[in-house]
Amino acid sequence: MNNKGHFKFSTGVIAYPVLFVLIIWLVFWFEVRFGFNFSKYGVYPQTLKGLRGVVLSPFLHGDIQHIYHNTIPLFVLSTALFYFYRPIAWKVLFFGILFSGFLTWCIGRPSYHIGASGLIYVLVSFTFFKGVFAKHYRLIALSLLVIFLYGSMIWYAIPLEKGISWEGHLSGLITGLLFALFFRKEIAKPKKYVWERDDYNEENDPFLKHFDENGNFIETLETEEEQEQSIIYYNYKVGKKNE
Repeated sequence: MNNKGHFKFSTGVIAYPVLFVLIIWLVFWFEVRFGFNFSKYGVYPQTLKGLRGVVLSPFLHGDIQHIYHNTIPLFVLSTALFYFYRPIAWKVLFFGILFSGFLTWCIGRPSYHIGASGLIYVLVSFTFFKGVFAKHYRLIALSLLVIFLYGSMIWYAIPLEKGISWEGHLSGLITGLLFALFFRKEIAKPKKYVWERDDYNEENDPFLKHFDENGNFIETLETEEEQEQSIIYYNYKVGKKNE
């Protein structure tokens, strides 16, 4: 795919992540304002009723600290996703929610798993591995930045702290890695120079023709100078004599 369509800012780069975060906060406000508790709509592993949490759990959070720690990285990473991977951004988000949620449903403990952290781990994993696999300098730089900002999150993908859904985090990491391997097309490709192509022939390269087989520059001097010859045309007019 042509790289001209990549790395261009548009309204959606900011608008879509803001809308996503706004919906999460509206759900949380509704719970607090009217005294509801939507935790029961989260992922509950190995139960038919718990499958609804595959879709709903990213929009549900337990308290203000939980939603605060999730929405900031979610906004940053989804903004980067829409800017650097715009052609596949919606696919990564939509299928990332489904795949990571379902994997959590498969391997999770018998408890309600809620929060957008699973999706955040999908974005961290996908952004890092996709940048490495793509070998594009901008995407590699983004990978390094993501690791610098969120690399410590890897420790929460193992059961170290009670009350944290490490299964959801691990599911997100696995999903992001699989997406990085699966989504090979529709991303920016590294620029290929002429000498990197399969059909490149050194003998036909006009630049290399200026060098001999030892790499020495061949100096060519013009021995003959073309002189321009000017041609002068005379026009004669025959006039009448006055008598």
